Amino acid sequence: MTATETKHPRYYPAEDVKPTKAVHKVKQNPPRVRKSITPGTILILLAGRFRGKRVVCLKSLSSGLLLVSGPFKINGVPLRRVNQAYAIATSTKVDVSGVDVASISDDYFSRSKDAKTEGEDEFFLGDAPKPAVVSDQRKEDQKKVDAALLKAVAAEPMLEAYLAAQFTLTSSDKPHKMKF
Repeated sequence: MTATETKHPRYYPAEDVKPTKAVHKVKQNPPRVRKSITPGTILILLAGRFRGKRVVCLKSLSSGLLLVSGPFKINGVPLRRVNQAYAIATSTKVDVSGVDVASISDDYFSRSKDAKTEGEDEFFLGDAPKPAVVSDQRKEDQKKVDAALLKAVAAEPMLEAYLAAQFTLTSSDKPHKMKF
């Protein structure tokens, strides 16, 4: 072997290994909420279990979803997250400065980790599905938020009846010409 010759490797890979490319990750901007939706705005829900209900927007969460409540005592809508695409903002507003929702975030609504998924055998042997159980902490938070919201709603004339009424459209209604 001479000095100019190079030594060949003993190992040749069976597959051609491609070098990995550096991945350029794009930073996600925080989600934007419509200008018409602010804390205290009355919203009309368009989809889901509570469609047609009027609710009070309490705040926007970091995920871009809106935190809303009925109040539960008036129309049965609990504290829940709503996508702004499925809500119509009305021109009616309520003062929600007295409502403390700082402790409620997206993690508040996440499911508990200890709930295990059932295996195939348990699925077929099980008699009835387990009913959803609302935790005591959620009930306490709902009562606390409702108490403050009911004071704000009572300050406005006829607002309680407005929130309790269901939103509906008939065949002669023209929603594109309505002012909400």
